[in-house]
Amino acid sequence: MKKVLLTSTAVALTAGWASAGDMSMSGSISLSYGSFGTGSLAGAAVDDFSSEADLNVAATSASGGISMSGSLEIDEGGDGLSPGPITISSGALTFTYDANDLGALAVAPDGTFGGAGDDGEDNNYGDYSVVFSAGGIGVSYTKDQETSDNVTAVSYASGPLTLSMTSIDETNGPTDVANGLQYGSGDNKTTIAATYVMGAYTIAVSGDDQADQDWDASVAMANGDTTVTVAADETNMMSVGIGYTSGNMTVSARQEFNNPAGTDDETEVSLAYTEGALTFGAAYDSGQTGHFGDESILVVSAGYTDGDVSIAAKGTDNDEMEVSISFAF
Repeated sequence: MKKVLLTSTAVALTAGWASAGDMSMSGSISLSYGSFGTGSLAGAAVDDFSSEADLNVAATSASGGISMSGSLEIDEGGDGLSPGPITISSGALTFTYDANDLGALAVAPDGTFGGAGDDGEDNNYGDYSVVFSAGGIGVSYTKDQETSDNVTAVSYASGPLTLSMTSIDETNGPTDVANGLQYGSGDNKTTIAATYVMGAYTIAVSGDDQADQDWDASVAMANGDTTVTVAADETNMMSVGIGYTSGNMTVSARQEFNNPAGTDDETEVSLAYTEGALTFGAAYDSGQTGHFGDESILVVSAGYTDGDVSIAAKGTDNDEMEVSISFAF
C-alpha cells in the first residue's frame, strides 16, 4: 500500500522545501496517545503513546519535450527507503510505474474478519499504466505484471454529457476472502456509464455485462446550498440523500430503503463545522456494525491548528479514543 505521508489521525498543513528548480522535500512528524482500530481490526486493549515520522524526496525534469518525475519515500515503519511512482510524460501521453500501488487494480475488502482487507483499505496491485488525454477523450490502460490482470478505460466528455466504458480483467489476481487471499476468482466485466447535467439536475446511469448484471441509477438536484439525490440499483434498493451547506457548517444525511444485505436499512448522518483554526466533525452510519476506528458506527472528532502544529482528537462508539499532535514540513 502507498506510504501515507500525513497521518490520518491529524489535520496537518503541508509545506515543502524546494531546491533549485527540480527537487522538493516534504514530510511529517506526529505523536499520538490512545488506541484506535481500523476496518474490522479493533485497537489495542491499552491506551499508549505511538509516533510516526515520514520523509519524501521528489525530483522532476521537464527541460525538454519529455518530462520525468520520481520520488523516494522514507518512514519509521522499518521499510527503509522505498521508491515512489515514476512518471514519464510527452504531449498527451503519460506512462506511470508504481509497483503494486496503482489503484485501478485493487483487492477490495469483503468485510469479513481474517481477510486481507481487515484494515478496511483496498490493497492495490497494479504496476504500470499508460494514459492518453486530449480533446475531451481519455484512454487509460493499467496492468499487473505478475498476474497479467488489466483494466482498460475510455471516456468522452462534451458539454453536459460524459460517457465512459471500463473493461476489467482480474481473473488471475487476488480476491479478499475470510481467511486471506484467493486467486483466480476476480471480476471480468465491462461497465458502461453515462452522466448528463441539465440545469440543476445531474442524471447518472451505469451497468455491466455480467450474467448477474449490476446497474446503478441516480438523479441529483441542486438548489442553492441544498442537494438532494435519489438512487437505485439492481437489488431494488433505493436511497434518498440530502446535503446542505451554510457558512462554516456542512450537514448530510442518507437513508436506504429495501436493503437486501440485511434486515436494517442503513441510515447515514454527518456534520462538519469549521471556525477559524477549530474544526469539529461527527459521522453516524448504522451499516458499520463490526467495524472500528474511522469505520465505526459513530465517530466524533475535533481539531485545532496553531501555526504549523495541528492537534486532533477523536473517539468512537467502540470506546476508542486517540489524541495526536503533529506538524508537516
